[in-house]
Amino acid sequence: MADQQAELEWRDGCVPVSTQFDDPYFSLDDGMAETAHVFLSGNNLPARFQRGFHIAELGFGTGLNLLCAWQSFRESGVAGRLHFTSFEAFPMTRADAQAALAAFPSVAELAEPLLGAWTQDSFSFEAPGLTAQIIIGDANKTVPQMAEKADAWFLDGFSPAKNPELWGDALMAEVGRKTRAGGTFATYTAAGHVRRALQEAGFEVDRVPGFGRKRHMSVGTKR
Repeated sequence: MADQQAELEWRDGCVPVSTQFDDPYFSLDDGMAETAHVFLSGNNLPARFQRGFHIAELGFGTGLNLLCAWQSFRESGVAGRLHFTSFEAFPMTRADAQAALAAFPSVAELAEPLLGAWTQDSFSFEAPGLTAQIIIGDANKTVPQMAEKADAWFLDGFSPAKNPELWGDALMAEVGRKTRAGGTFATYTAAGHVRRALQEAGFEVDRVPGFGRKRHMSVGTKR
């Protein structure tokens, strides 16, 4: 259950910025292009999709990453469902999420079932080609309880300098434990301590070109 909710201000009238962490929820340039570059391409998706593919995510935010991954899975033609599990400590209100996602009309149809199920407590929903679970609470406590290992991780917390609790060694070790052999992660950050923690967690880690104004990001494959 949510102990705290997201506190926001709006930049340019459409980009939500966390006042708790002084960080935007998605790129000021193009949020969907950022998701495609960092989290989809960074995990070699849609090429790796298969029936029952499981994505796990740290930092649910507006739900944009979920919608982009679901859209990509549907367009890939893979049968069955995408499984998506996301962990969030500071949930948005439904109204704020709806306002943020209004900037992305190409996923408006997919956003409807998400917004219809949205609460500020943990919730889940099913839609054609998707089973989603959003778990509210401290990821350091909730990730270890995840039963199913992930095929890919979207590590999308706020900046490690501003939100260190979501990038600590212990949590990165749990990410490693909750990843299938050959599974992957991708993240916008290239912070050295995060990369080292993920190496310790069992990943082969690479630094690759980032999105937009970010020179580098990190990707990895579980040994």
